[in-house]
Amino acid sequence: MSAPTPTFEAGRVHSLTRPNMVSVGTIVWLSSELMFFAALFAAYFTIRNVANSQGDLWDTSTSLLNLPFSTANTTILVLSSVTCQLGVFAAERGRVGRSGGVLSLSGWGMREWFVLTYLMGAVFVAGQALEYAELVRENVTIASSPYGSVFYLTTGFHGLHVTGGLIAFLLVIGRTFIARRFTHEQAVSAIVVSYYWHFVDVVWIALFAAIYLIQ
Repeated sequence: MSAPTPTFEAGRVHSLTRPNMVSVGTIVWLSSELMFFAALFAAYFTIRNVANSQGDLWDTSTSLLNLPFSTANTTILVLSSVTCQLGVFAAERGRVGRSGGVLSLSGWGMREWFVLTYLMGAVFVAGQALEYAELVRENVTIASSPYGSVFYLTTGFHGLHVTGGLIAFLLVIGRTFIARRFTHEQAVSAIVVSYYWHFVDVVWIALFAAIYLIQ
């Protein structure tokens, strides 16, 4: 038996466009997270400059990176931002669940788009874990060299943030199955989670460029 689709609380849609304290607080918090990742970038480039001045360790280590695989994994994460935003658009319209068949994307609601986003994020995390396993087999570990330390530090902290986003998606999706009415507060929760998800996507694009492209 399928779960009932909650109805949207009438007369509250217009308020989604107004400043919300939860949204503002999230943006302020993400600003502090941005400073944290800026510090990680600074550490990465500092250690790279020091390592390059002492030999070719950095070039030897970066040559072990699987660029095609990482590019595909990055593409999945970037596209998940698109599906996440489509879920937000559905939430703003008060559409929680799909109104048509599973393959009819135009009839999808917030729930379906967020589930797809969750799956794409989970694939990204699994891909990152697989890449870690390959590098460990090549003796690139957090204790093996300065490169290994800073590589796992930067990508690992980002992976933890992605995992946090996946948990947030589960909470938002689960709430739609419990509640009988889709309220303004639930819509705001979906929007706030999207802010966070877009943030981790943008951070990863910068990390990908620094670690895999610039090297």
